[in-house]
Amino acid sequence: MAKQEFTYDDICREIKAGRFRPVYVLMGEEPYFIDRITDLLLEKVLNAAERDFNRIILYGADTKAVDVWNAARRFPMMSDYQVVVVREAQLIGDIDLLTNYVKNPLASTILVINYKYRTLDRRKALAAAVEKNGILFESKKIPEYQMAAFINTLLRQRAITAQHNAVLMLIDHIGNDLELLNKELDKLEILLAGQATRYLTPQLIEKNIGISKDFNKFELQSAIARKDILKANRIIRYFEKDPKAHSINSTLPVLFNYFSNLMICHYTSGKSEANLMETLGFHSPIQIKEYMIGLRNYPAMKVFLLIHEIRMADARSKGVDATSSLAEGDILKELLYKIFH
Repeated sequence: MAKQEFTYDDICREIKAGRFRPVYVLMGEEPYFIDRITDLLLEKVLNAAERDFNRIILYGADTKAVDVWNAARRFPMMSDYQVVVVREAQLIGDIDLLTNYVKNPLASTILVINYKYRTLDRRKALAAAVEKNGILFESKKIPEYQMAAFINTLLRQRAITAQHNAVLMLIDHIGNDLELLNKELDKLEILLAGQATRYLTPQLIEKNIGISKDFNKFELQSAIARKDILKANRIIRYFEKDPKAHSINSTLPVLFNYFSNLMICHYTSGKSEANLMETLGFHSPIQIKEYMIGLRNYPAMKVFLLIHEIRMADARSKGVDATSSLAEGDILKELLYKIFH
């Protein structure tokens, strides 16, 4: 029988419903979900009056497995539960010694182990014991291509709607850094508080977060799709002024993704907007517009050649071509020339 894989939403739903597990091991490379689940447990398990005597926070750098064991075996005071949180548990060298505790955990203790940036070996006894008696959750980075849907989910939770271009601006600025995203959304939520229509626009983002609505990677993609040579070159010159914020390593994947999807569109039998949206997994008609334009402007063979040119530009940017010493801006300008000619 396959072990149940709990999602972030599954775990939060259980906690909000007052159903707690005796052990949570929250591991993986994305700290955002680990921190949110931990904060939710600290908020929901104990009320304000119970927290002083029944909440224990340990740090891996100063802790051994026996310290965690002793804290977890303690009984709560004037409460049904105590919460023991182990932060930075990846620094505990003998963490496998907790296996026997996890095999028979105290029902009145909620043990929360934050194992950030690494994962427990699922083949070992500790992971198996956690999966049997608690929750073993791996917190993974969200791929950038899924960020639009994720941002829209966070906005809905805040009762905010957004223009599609506003969401793209956030992705361009933040990528998949969820902690930074959450901070920026908190700021925008405060700005929109009290307004009858909580609507996020590119203008609002540009004014309050400092992202240009006209000069970003997605506007570059749009200009290329429309074969707007003047605007595309203006954007590249803007990127040159701040190469750290607009590196070629973050720009080329956007162009590669666009032309790769455009190749799929070329070889999809039905080229209606609805069919192409389904093929590419898009949820908004706005997303498919630039592909409909691209189909008219770039024949399939041209797209095939451009995918190769983007790969070559990426190689040159990483120093693979020892004969080339072009700056990032010059590599992009050369690529633009090949795209438009």
